[in-house]
Amino acid sequence: MNILFLMYPWSKIEAETDTTLRLIHEAFTRKHTVAVATLTNLTMRESVSSALCHILKKRTPVPSNIVSFYKKVEFRKSRLPLAGFDTIIMRCEPPLNAIALNFLDSVRNDVFIMNDIDGLRIANNKLYTSTFDDPENKFIPVTHVSKNIDYLEEVLRESKADKMIMKPLDGYGGRGIILIEKHAQKNFHSLLEFYINSREGGNYVILQEYVEGADQGDVRILMLNAEPIGAMRRIPAQGDIRSNVHAGGMVVKHNITKAEKGLCKHIGAKLVRDGLFFVGIDVINGKLIEVNVLSPGGIVRINRLNRTKLQKQVIDFVEGVISSKEALKIRKTEFKQVIEDAIVV
Repeated sequence: MNILFLMYPWSKIEAETDTTLRLIHEAFTRKHTVAVATLTNLTMRESVSSALCHILKKRTPVPSNIVSFYKKVEFRKSRLPLAGFDTIIMRCEPPLNAIALNFLDSVRNDVFIMNDIDGLRIANNKLYTSTFDDPENKFIPVTHVSKNIDYLEEVLRESKADKMIMKPLDGYGGRGIILIEKHAQKNFHSLLEFYINSREGGNYVILQEYVEGADQGDVRILMLNAEPIGAMRRIPAQGDIRSNVHAGGMVVKHNITKAEKGLCKHIGAKLVRDGLFFVGIDVINGKLIEVNVLSPGGIVRINRLNRTKLQKQVIDFVEGVISSKEALKIRKTEFKQVIEDAIVV
C-alpha cells in the first residue's frame, strides 16, 4: 500500500508525544510505502496534482523505539502524483488551508483520503457541533455565535447562568478561552472589542453555556469509524480553565462513561457520513465541546495510560478500506469481462 501523510514539517515533530509519528511508524513497520509532505509542497504540473514528497527509505529491521526511529529514518525526495497513492492521511495543523485542499479535489475519487476534504471544510471550526441534531441540548451546550457586540452583551445579560465561556470561533489549542462571570461583566464590552475588532472585518466570537464540572477538566475521546477507541481525562493547571496539555494541563486515565458512549453513538453516524473517520472529541460532563478533525492527538498518552497501541487500530482500518476498494475493482473488472465474453459469443 502506498500512503502519503500530508502533515506539518518533519522537523516540528515532538517524537516523545507525536500521534502522527506513531501512525507513520506503524505503517512503515508493516512494509507499506510511506511518504510525507506538507500542504505547501502540493503542486500541479500539466493539470496533474502532485506533491514534493520525502519518501521513507526501506530499512530492516525498523527500530521499535519511536524516538530512535525518528532520529534514524532516511528519506528520498521525489515529486509524486497524488493519484498514485492508495490513501492520503491528513494530519495538518490548524488553521485549515482551504485553498491547498483544492489540489486534492481531482484525486478524491481515486484515493481514500482520511479525513475527507469536504468533511474537513465543514468541520474545521467550532460551529460544526451545531450540525448535530440535539434540540433539547442533551449532548451539545447552548451556543451563541456573533460578531455583533450589542447582541453578545444582550445574550450575557439575559442568561440565567452566572457564568459563560467565551472563545474565538477560529481558535484552537485552548487559545483565547475565557470564563465570563456576570458579576464582572463591566469588562465584557472591552473584551468583545478586543476579540472582534482585532482584524479587518471582525472575528466571530462564541458565547457558550458553562458546563458544570469544567473546572475539573475535560475528556478527550478518540473515535475511529464512529466508535470510541480510547480516552483520557485532561486536568487544567492551577488557576487555568483550559485543559489542553499544551496549555499546562495534565492527563490521567479515564474509562468512557455511559453518558459519553451515548454521545459517541449520537454523533458517530454523521461523522462517518461527513467522511470524518478519525477524530478527537472534547467532552465535559457528557456534553460535546469540540470536534478535532485536522490532526487529532492523544494516542501516545492514551497508549501509556492503558498499555495499548491505538495506532494499530487506525492502520488496520485504513488497510481494510483499501482492501475493500481493491476487491470491488477486481469484481467490477470480472463483471465487465463477462459482458465482453457474452457480446463476442
